[in-house]
Amino acid sequence: MKTLTITIFYLILSISVISQQEFVIESGYLVEPDTIWVFTPENSDKNHPLPLIYLLHGWSGNYHQWDDMIDCQNYANEYNAIIVCPDGMYDSWYINSPAPNENDYATFFSWELAPLISQNFNVNNDSIFITGFSMGGHGALYLFEIFTTYFQGAGSLSGLLDLRNWTDHYGLSRILGLSESDDKENVLAYYSVLDNGDKLINSGKEIIVSCGTEDAFYGTNIQFIKFCKENQIDVKFISTKGKHNAAYWRSAVVTHFDFFLSKQQ
Repeated sequence: MKTLTITIFYLILSISVISQQEFVIESGYLVEPDTIWVFTPENSDKNHPLPLIYLLHGWSGNYHQWDDMIDCQNYANEYNAIIVCPDGMYDSWYINSPAPNENDYATFFSWELAPLISQNFNVNNDSIFITGFSMGGHGALYLFEIFTTYFQGAGSLSGLLDLRNWTDHYGLSRILGLSESDDKENVLAYYSVLDNGDKLINSGKEIIVSCGTEDAFYGTNIQFIKFCKENQIDVKFISTKGKHNAAYWRSAVVTHFDFFLSKQQ
């Protein structure tokens, strides 16, 4: 069992405006410290609880990848929301890895990251959302499936929603411990968004999924949408021309913010 040792360094970097803060968390659930970049609206009422959106980055990225694409401060200002960009540790896939000496990211998120945000920011607990692209799209829906009560809704942009047929890519074989496993099919099912879809049935929560038709992950997205429709899971699917790249995510994420926060305005 991994021991719990937490050291939290508050405001490691104070960016020129007080609306941006960075936290570094040293955790027994992670193999190295995690950096979290938080954006808050520049002119918000500090006494008024705000919606919260987690943005998860893709494979091989880091906590500033989203801001490199979209300017998160502008989004925080425009939507009057808190935006949290954690580091997914390059290839954690945002799961509790069954392999030795890997990250227990889902536990870290639930026990350390989410409480840190709640303790330091005035969050509207009825308006917490999560989305991400590629690996982050998988992570957003996976975390939503296992912590459904925490979130009001979730999204995925070009997410790899079924891990089968991709185990030779993106560090998945190592992260899932497949070389040591005698039951690879069950391991893949346990960690795939598609196979955990039954946890969304009767949840009453809304999901938005976007994927470009030229994306290699398009087929897994179609499978997930089919499952949702067959099981009356409330999902909005946006299928447009697009590839697996920053240009698509930059364009598509606007719809996710609108989907999450249109009812908050």
